[in-house]
Amino acid sequence: MTVNQLADLLDAKVDNLPDGERELTAGYCGDFLSFVMGKAPEGCAWFTVMNNVNVCAVATLADCGAVVLCEGVLPDAALSEKVRRQDVNLLLTDKTVYEAALATAGKLGG
Repeated sequence: MTVNQLADLLDAKVDNLPDGERELTAGYCGDFLSFVMGKAPEGCAWFTVMNNVNVCAVATLADCGAVVLCEGVLPDAALSEKVRRQDVNLLLTDKTVYEAALATAGKLGG
């Protein structure tokens, strides 16, 4: 599944989409940033409610395919600016983290 397809599946709004055709390898749910850095698979869709600038740094370090802010959470201004500068895909959905992950179960990966 590509990031564009994920956005459609989740009825997500796009905050930043520099690479909508990127293939997503897996999903990862987490808000504890050090866990995400060490455990999120490369190319994953990262489902979170964290919305500060550190999310971009972690997504870049972990090489996440997309960050999905769930539960109607909006990015703070610094995060929106940073994802644009770093070319990080950032989607926004009203779905809970659980609903978003469940919707993608078995659909992510090569």
